[in-house]
Amino acid sequence: MRWPWSGEDDDKKRLNPSSWIESAETTDWSNVLSEPGTLLPSIVFTVTTLSALRIYKSYFRRIPSVNHIKPNYFRRRSLFGRVTSVGDADNFRLFHTPGGKLAGWGWLPWKRVPTTREGLANKTIHIRIAGVDAPELAHWGREAQPYSQEALQWLTQYIHNRRVRVVIYRRDQYDRVVAQVLVRHWLLRKDVGLEMLRSGLATVYEAKTGSEFGEFEQQYRDAEEKARAAKVGMWTKPTILGRLRGETAKSPESPREYKTRHAAAEKQKKT
Repeated sequence: MRWPWSGEDDDKKRLNPSSWIESAETTDWSNVLSEPGTLLPSIVFTVTTLSALRIYKSYFRRIPSVNHIKPNYFRRRSLFGRVTSVGDADNFRLFHTPGGKLAGWGWLPWKRVPTTREGLANKTIHIRIAGVDAPELAHWGREAQPYSQEALQWLTQYIHNRRVRVVIYRRDQYDRVVAQVLVRHWLLRKDVGLEMLRSGLATVYEAKTGSEFGEFEQQYRDAEEKARAAKVGMWTKPTILGRLRGETAKSPESPREYKTRHAAAEKQKKT
């Protein structure tokens, strides 16, 4: 069928594929591509596509584990997600939910945080709260420190199943991400490590290497001193009942002192 507006030459070209090839070979494509009507839309499309990919990879791509965090993210980026479990009183597991509810997490069927251990396997990031050291639980044959259970319960109630933002500092030797942890309580955003210090359920981290505070070291130290002075949490003096059980009013052993004492004892046993 011949189109009414096409000429005889057009019909011949349409019926003869070789004419299209000849036309393409003889066309000056440099002029065609440089025309504003062609060039500008192409540039806009390319820039828009590359920008969208960059935004997705930077802000909406889910990071399932520490191995997927790029080195240039540390000290420059934060991650948003849900706390799926709490280990000791100063670390927990985070399921990264980039973009939060605005990106569909929690209400879109394909964007839900798993609730089973199998569903969460190899999909969470192990977070170590920066700047603080909580009393040690019983493990590796060592006795539990006083207030270790209280610290664990406090942290669990404070952040478990909550959405938190973690400002990531570095990856430690245990493949955990050392980070400042922020959580919203009502309209206020709370620094979890700082709140632990204020409650007397942690001390400032005092290792010779690996200490991370961001810009908040002095604030953390002041919070610990205030808790000591107020005798709250682990700094509480023994009650009358405690004295009857033989407890004394001596300064409690810090988590760092506890670790140092046990490390020395274990080293002595080996020798």
